[in-house]
Amino acid sequence: MNFNEIAENRQSCRRYDPDRSVEHEKLEAILASARLSPSACNGQPYHITVCHGEVAARVAKATQGMGMNKFASDAPVMLVISEKPYVKTAALGAKVKNNDYRSIDIGILAAYITAEATAQGLGTCILGWLDDGKLREICGLDVPVRLVITLGYAAEDDLLRTKKRKSMDELVSRLG
Repeated sequence: MNFNEIAENRQSCRRYDPDRSVEHEKLEAILASARLSPSACNGQPYHITVCHGEVAARVAKATQGMGMNKFASDAPVMLVISEKPYVKTAALGAKVKNNDYRSIDIGILAAYITAEATAQGLGTCILGWLDDGKLREICGLDVPVRLVITLGYAAEDDLLRTKKRKSMDELVSRLG
């Protein structure tokens, strides 16, 4: 798949096949791509905790408050993305420029993870609705959890939906 094909085929999966596990090689390819994602000053101010089995089930439950993300229970892998401290140069730049580089870097990381998962034939969904305290406890973390990404094979009836996006004129301005 080329990048445009990945972008066309990637969507938030909300129905996973609970009987199909993710192959080790595919998970490792996703993590290798994640490792290559760009970040401010190459600081990679995040950590990925890979959760399977009962731990994944507990992580899913920590994303389901108020009836949200019910589908997460069927995802065989949960990737918990936590925030780590800046490297010194990125910390200085963030302060001087009043910009939250960690959030940007975590967004780029999530894009790399979901794009490679799509290339590997897997579904993903990026979850921001989560219980930080419970996830820290489950994963043994002492830093904030920013995202959880569900990972698995989409159920056969989870068909590709038509993308709803702004027109190019609404999205892009051209100057000069």
